[in-house]
Amino acid sequence: MFMLRNVGKLIFGDSTKQDIIQLDQGQLYIVRPNSVKGHSECIFKDAAATIRRTSTNFHYQLVIQRAYEEGEEQLVDDAEDFDDTKDEKTFLLDESLHLRYTIRDGQAVFAWRDLSGDPGDLYEFICDPSVQPSSAPTFELVAIQCQFERKFRRSHETATEQELHHFSFSDPIPSASMAPNSPTTTISSSIFSATKPTAVSPASKAMPPSAKKVETPVRKTRSHKKEPSPIAPTVVPTVVPTVAPEAAVAPEVGEILSSESAELHLFDLSSATFVLQDSEVMATVTEVGPWQYWLQIEGQSRSWLGQPVIADINPVFNFEYLSFIFNHYGADGSAYSWLLRFKDMETEERFQEGLMRALWEQLNEQKWIKAKDQDREYVLEAFQDITMEDAPDIEEDEEEEPFEEAEEDAGNRSEEYDSDEEEDDTHVKGDSTGEQNSQLAVGYKHDRSFVVRGSKIGVFKHTDNNELEFATNITKVQTPKGRLFEPKKVMLHGEDTSMIMQDANNPHSVYRMDLEYGKVVDEWKVHDDIPINIFAPESKFAQMSSEPTFLGLSHNALYRVDPRLSGNKLVDSELKQYATKNGFSAAATTEKGYIAVASTKGDIRMFDRLGINAKTHIPALGEAIIGLDVSADGRWILATCRTYILLIDALQQEGKNEGKLGFEKAFPKDSKPRPRRLGLNPEHVAQMQAETKKPLSFTAAKFNTGLDATETSIITSTGQFMITWSLKRVVSGKKAPYTIKRYAEEVKADNFRFGSDKNVIVALPNAVDMVKKTAFKKPSRDSIAMPTRQTRSRQNIVASPY
Repeated sequence: MFMLRNVGKLIFGDSTKQDIIQLDQGQLYIVRPNSVKGHSECIFKDAAATIRRTSTNFHYQLVIQRAYEEGEEQLVDDAEDFDDTKDEKTFLLDESLHLRYTIRDGQAVFAWRDLSGDPGDLYEFICDPSVQPSSAPTFELVAIQCQFERKFRRSHETATEQELHHFSFSDPIPSASMAPNSPTTTISSSIFSATKPTAVSPASKAMPPSAKKVETPVRKTRSHKKEPSPIAPTVVPTVVPTVAPEAAVAPEVGEILSSESAELHLFDLSSATFVLQDSEVMATVTEVGPWQYWLQIEGQSRSWLGQPVIADINPVFNFEYLSFIFNHYGADGSAYSWLLRFKDMETEERFQEGLMRALWEQLNEQKWIKAKDQDREYVLEAFQDITMEDAPDIEEDEEEEPFEEAEEDAGNRSEEYDSDEEEDDTHVKGDSTGEQNSQLAVGYKHDRSFVVRGSKIGVFKHTDNNELEFATNITKVQTPKGRLFEPKKVMLHGEDTSMIMQDANNPHSVYRMDLEYGKVVDEWKVHDDIPINIFAPESKFAQMSSEPTFLGLSHNALYRVDPRLSGNKLVDSELKQYATKNGFSAAATTEKGYIAVASTKGDIRMFDRLGINAKTHIPALGEAIIGLDVSADGRWILATCRTYILLIDALQQEGKNEGKLGFEKAFPKDSKPRPRRLGLNPEHVAQMQAETKKPLSFTAAKFNTGLDATETSIITSTGQFMITWSLKRVVSGKKAPYTIKRYAEEVKADNFRFGSDKNVIVALPNAVDMVKKTAFKKPSRDSIAMPTRQTRSRQNIVASPY
């Protein structure tokens, strides 16, 4: 086969072509050897198979596109239930597909695994006899070269024959035109897949329902023309498990914080299951230096894992299922998701306290024993994967789509960015200065969004049909004295007619831009000695009014800024300054003007007004808080850390202050508000890391908001992924209550459109989107992989004004 290698290089080599090679005629089938409802279905009776470049280096897609007869496409467009996804299927070219090629009855046949289907399911593309005989082997070779590049992140021209043979699979291919002549064998599926049969231990009763062996459900699909089929063997493809890396050598250990016995499982990316690695290991947490701790996992025959205890391990404890799931990062940046399963709750509790003590001390550089009992309990509860008891009802829009939403148009990209690619694959080059979009301010009053790009600001109008329309470009942001600067923080003000902004080189002042003229007209010096590191509106919807004042914060002070004052603008009578450096890092206000302030230490203070002590102090989990939002009524506080988000209910449920918010009355010392930690499942993090090689780093999470809107959703992003949570699902304890959307580039900033949770505005390095929430998908291998092209929803994209 590899004698055609030079031909493959020739086809592959034109980097200006997006489509590398195509088989222009064939049929696409889905084959289910183990289904009781039918062996195969024809998905596209006339289709083309293409290998296509993506906007990310070394990533390629196998794309199967439906072909139409004359007049048929117009009929589909006119149909009420039209869906873009019915006309194209896209697969990331990865070795987990086990893409293989054979000749059957004189026709070339390509087959690959259906990674989102049941075990044994696969797709078949049967080439039409009119396809040139030499095209199929060349197509296979190019696919192998693409898989090599994805795995090794280098050109296939450097590959040896042996390395390419690694991607030549020989799994048997059941015929799409045949059906089994015997009863279908039911395949047992388990999230805990052992490498060999093992006896069921009593602890298995504590495994989650998804982890127990269950009969594979019948897969439901759209109705397609079914082909007659008499006979074919039942084939179950061999799952190649993710291989654990070599364990790092443990440094010299000191005090042992915890050492417990457990089962060890590793998440396998190809089969999306946790695979048993060792039935008995010792998991030990030890001190290895000043505020440094180490997790070591040892089996009887080998050392499995060694890593520092840091926030990136993304720890999740589930006492209902006696499990602990966490992430581990290899020396090359690869991510792995591990699971420890304990024999009983007491064992897990001992291990949890040791691990969380190590994590808390590492983050806080303070001994765990010095923390108050209620603070330690607060920390332990936050990292449990638990269902909230007596969860309050959250009002939700009656028209809100169900959680498993159908994929729609991926969004409406602004028309001001030059690209030949489609929606999700847009990868636009920046301007000659190399500047990129950095900040986003979404208007409340006049349906505008403002995007900061270096010392320029792009203004975009929100249209009635939920699109972005370029309005104007403010080309120079400069001080009243004419000095050009790049705003490090911006805030809309005064009915969206002004923008407050700050120059990083002038920490004691802020500037006001008149948006009607696109010019900075005022410099407001706050104080000679007290800087303004953070500013926030007077109240949740203050920017919709002509309210001139706003809040300012330094690292240890909270105060009001009044531009009407002569000289310095800080209001001395409403200054609360702390003697110690608290590291204030974020602030947010409610509709009534209650104030929440967070810090780099990770704690949160709640005030009912300026100039006094906080009514409530919420202790730190350890990570710095980088973003803060509060619901309009003050009920919910949303605090963003780098690797997780905290949702805190500020309403007191019992005691003498029952029914009061923590802003109004202090919580009792022994009854702090119970935190809800919003994090991504470690297995999803491992999949994301395998795709992008970037660690978690959330942008500031925000609620949807509006004058007559109830908070129902949360939006944030990390790297190339946007994530949205359903507030109702979170507080009711539903598992994985989030959906995701991947972009080809890093998401710089995001927020909901004012007054709705149905549309999200997102700033990419060189583009701005308004995205429908229905474009978000449940996290899966497919939705985490490279985004698919939206070929039926193309829009004209013209040169960027930047």
